[in-house]
Amino acid sequence: MRHRMRGRQFGLPSDQRRALLRGLVRSLIEHDKIKTTETRAKDVRPIVEKLITMAKRDDLAARRQVRRYLDPNVEEWYVTEKTVESKSSRKGPRRVGSKLVPNPNYLVPRLFSVVAPRYKDRMGGYTRITRLGARRGDGAPMVVLELLEGSDLTAVAPVGEAPKAVSRRGLFGKRK
Repeated sequence: MRHRMRGRQFGLPSDQRRALLRGLVRSLIEHDKIKTTETRAKDVRPIVEKLITMAKRDDLAARRQVRRYLDPNVEEWYVTEKTVESKSSRKGPRRVGSKLVPNPNYLVPRLFSVVAPRYKDRMGGYTRITRLGARRGDGAPMVVLELLEGSDLTAVAPVGEAPKAVSRRGLFGKRK
């Protein structure tokens, strides 16, 4: 029977598991590469691929859906200079003669303007998992999960041409 087979649980409650995956996705979009365990990378990969595919649409609905996943509580703009705590409990800072400026840590514009255009001609497979070996403390298999770059996307040789064979000798391909 398929009881309790809905996905990896990582020994965490559901809210903490979702927060863990959201944090890994945010780090991957921000840095293009993260080092994590193999099981976490395998859970993050489909989420990132769906977000990139959605970002390739580049419309308002896609932006709202991506923002809903990436940072539901982060503001796109933040207040500089004078901020005064609101008297009405827990509404956060309010503006008093200051201006709003773009938040430099906001990931949605980066996903839509930097990451998604890289893959405009690609139908999927935007990430790569590379194994590193076991972690020293507990022996967990570690991997690097990375977004493919433009050079990785065009690394395949054209169909009509055969690759040229190069004869190499000696250590590291140096001629003797």
